[in-house]
Amino acid sequence: MNDNGMDLQRQALDSWQVIRNRWLMILMSFMLLFAFAAILTYIMPRKYRGKVDMRIERIAKSIDVFQGHTDNIPMLEAWMKTEIETITKPETLYPIVDQLNLIDKWELPSRQMALAKLRANLDTQSSPRSDIVEIEFYDPDPKLAAEIANAVAEGYMKKRIEVERDKKTQALMGLEKQIADHEQRRTEARAKMYAAQRKAGIISDGSFGSGPASMPGFQVPTTDRMMQATREQEMLRLNLELQKLQAKIEQMEKLTPDELVQRAAAMQVEDPMLYSAAQKIQDAILERGGLLKQGLGLKHPTILGFDSQIETGKLQIQARGKDYLAGLKSQLEVLQGGKKELELYSSDSKTEALDRMSSTDEYVTAKADVEQIEGVLLDQKRRYSEEKADLEMVKSPGTIFARAEQELRPAKPNVPLNLALGGLLGLFFGVGLAFGLEYLDTTVKSMDDVERFLGVPVLAVIPQNVGVLHRTSGFNPDAEAYRILRTNIEFNRRNPEANCLTVVSGGAGEGKSTTLVNLAFVCAQGGYNVLLIDGDLRRPRMHTLFDMSNAVGLTNYLTTDVPLEEVVVQTPVDNLYFLPSGLLPADSAGILNSQRMSDLIEDVKSRFDLVLIDSPPILGVSDASVLANEADMTIIVVQHRKLPRQMLMRVKQAIENVGGNVLGVVLNNVDVSSDTQYQYYTSYYTYYTPTTGGPPTKVKKQRSNESAGSGASVVSRITGAPRSPGSDDLF
Repeated sequence: MNDNGMDLQRQALDSWQVIRNRWLMILMSFMLLFAFAAILTYIMPRKYRGKVDMRIERIAKSIDVFQGHTDNIPMLEAWMKTEIETITKPETLYPIVDQLNLIDKWELPSRQMALAKLRANLDTQSSPRSDIVEIEFYDPDPKLAAEIANAVAEGYMKKRIEVERDKKTQALMGLEKQIADHEQRRTEARAKMYAAQRKAGIISDGSFGSGPASMPGFQVPTTDRMMQATREQEMLRLNLELQKLQAKIEQMEKLTPDELVQRAAAMQVEDPMLYSAAQKIQDAILERGGLLKQGLGLKHPTILGFDSQIETGKLQIQARGKDYLAGLKSQLEVLQGGKKELELYSSDSKTEALDRMSSTDEYVTAKADVEQIEGVLLDQKRRYSEEKADLEMVKSPGTIFARAEQELRPAKPNVPLNLALGGLLGLFFGVGLAFGLEYLDTTVKSMDDVERFLGVPVLAVIPQNVGVLHRTSGFNPDAEAYRILRTNIEFNRRNPEANCLTVVSGGAGEGKSTTLVNLAFVCAQGGYNVLLIDGDLRRPRMHTLFDMSNAVGLTNYLTTDVPLEEVVVQTPVDNLYFLPSGLLPADSAGILNSQRMSDLIEDVKSRFDLVLIDSPPILGVSDASVLANEADMTIIVVQHRKLPRQMLMRVKQAIENVGGNVLGVVLNNVDVSSDTQYQYYTSYYTYYTPTTGGPPTKVKKQRSNESAGSGASVVSRITGAPRSPGSDDLF
C-alpha cells in the first residue's frame, strides 16, 4: 500500500476513533433531534391534499402585424417555469378567492390574507422535460382541498384564454390599421402610375399585374432602345479588340532581338515567314549540336556553315519582327479612329434617348410600386381573415387528466419523512459536534501527544478504575501495568546510583498518590526494600491508603531531633516501609527546602534500595519543585484527557527550572477503548485469568537471600547498619 493509501486508512481510523470516543454524545444528539421531530410532527395540524394532473398546451405562435412571420416555440424549461409561476400569481388566484368565498370559509378579514393563505398551501410542480403539471393544495378539510385544487386548474385555463383573446384582439386591431394604411398608399401609387403613363405616351404594355413589366427596372421595348443596345454591343466589341491589340504590341516592344529569336516559334503571330525562319534556326541548332557530339570541331566547314545559316536566320527574324510590329500599330490606329466616331454618334443619340426613356422609367417604377403594395395588402387581408377565425375558436390551453378528489388520509405532516430527517439531522449534528469538540480539545489524548510536546518517553499506561493493589487478594492483572513501569524506570535511568524518585502532577486528582503506592507495592513484591515518603505536606493522603495515622512523621523528623527509626513504620507489605507526612506545618516549602531534608534523602538512599517521595501538584505551589530538585529522578503523572498540552509543558519546564531530571511520563486513568493503540499496551488482560495464579514473580537471587533474613534486614536499614553485599544495585 502506498503512502496515500496509508494516510487515508490512518485518517479513517482516527475519525472512527473520534466517533467511538464520543458515541454517547452522538446518540444523545440523535435522540434529541429525533424526539423533537416526533413531537413537532405530532403537534402539526393534519392537512389533506387535493391534487390535479394537467397538461399545459403551448401556444406556438403570435401575430406579427409588421413582418408577417410567427415566433419560435420557447425553450420548454423556461416556458414551463413561467407558466407555473403564472398559476400562483394574484391575477389567477383572486377570482378563486371570490368564487369559493374563501374569506368567510377561513374567517379571514381581507382578500389579501386569503390570497396569502391560498398561496402558502398551494404547490405546483412539473415533471422534467414534460408538459404535465401537478397542482396540489393542502387544507384540514379534504373536500375544500379538492375544490380549491380543481378551481385553481380551471382558473388558470380561464385566465390564459382571456390573455390569449386579449392578445389576438389587440393584434387584429393593429392589423386593421395596417390594412387601411396600405389601401391609402395603393390609391396614391395608382394615381402616380397613371400620370407617368400619360407623360410617356404609353397606351398599354399588355403586362399590368404580371410578367416582367411588374418588376422594378423593366424598360418598355422601342426602336431607339434597340439601336442603343446595338451601338453599345459594337462599342463593347471595339474595346475588346483594342485591349487585345494593345497587349500584343506591348509584348512585342518589350522583347529584345535575342528574345524575339528565341520566342518566335512559340509566339502566335500571323506571319508565316517569321514562323518559318524560326523553325529553320531551331533545326540548324539541333543538327549543329549533333555534329559537335559526333566529334566535329568548331572550325569544321560544316559547323561554320550552320553558324552562318543561324546568323542569317536571326537577321531575317528581327527584320520580320519590326515589320510585324509596324503592322500591328497601323491596325491599332484604325480601331481607335472607329471608336471615336462611334462615341460621337452615340453621345448625340443617347441624349435624345434618355429624354424619351425617363418618362417610361417613371411609369415602370410607379407600376412596380402599385403591384408591391397590392401584394402586401392581399397577404394582410388573408392573415386578418385567418386570425379572426382563430379568435372565434380559441384552443383550450390545458387538458385535465386527473381531477382532485377527497382523500381519506392526511398528506401532511409526512411522518416517516419527518422522523427520518430528524434522525439524520441529529446524527449529522452529533458527529459534527463530536469532531468540533475533538478539534477544540487540547488535553493529552495519546502517547504521541506526550512524546511530541515533552520529548520524554511514556513509561506506562495505567487503565481506568485501577485501585490500590495491596488491598486486593490473589492475582490482579492491574499490577502488570506497574511492573511495566518498574521495568521502564530501570532501563531509562542513566545513573545506577540514582535510587530516589519523586512523582509530581500538574493538578490535583490525577492519581499521583495511587500510582506511587502501587509502584512501591510491585517493587516490594520483586524483593526490593522500598521506603515510601509522603512529601505532600499540604493535603497528605498516602497514610489513608495504608489505614495508618500521620500524627508522627516527616515534619516531626525535620523540625525535631527525633530519630528516623521512630517515624518510619513497617507496612503490611513485606519490604515496604512508610514515612508519613506528620502534622501539617505552616511553612511546608521552608521545611522541605532545608539541609535536614537533604540529609534525610541522602541517609535513606543509603539504607533502602528505592526511595519514593510523594509530592503535591507542582503548578501553584513550590513544594513539588523543592522535592524535584532533591530527588534523583522525577516522573510526571498525567491523567488521560484532563490536563491541556500547554499546562503539561509548563509542568516539565517547572521541573527543569529547579534542576530536576524528568525521567518520563505515566499516562494514568486511560480509557482503553478511546484509542486502539492503548489496546496493545494493556493486552496482558487477555493473557492471564484469576485461575492461572498469575505469572511467577522473578526475583534476583541476592534479593531473595536478603528477604530470607528480613528481621535483621529491617533493623539494619533503620538503625543504619551496613547493607548486605550487592545492595548497591537498585533493581
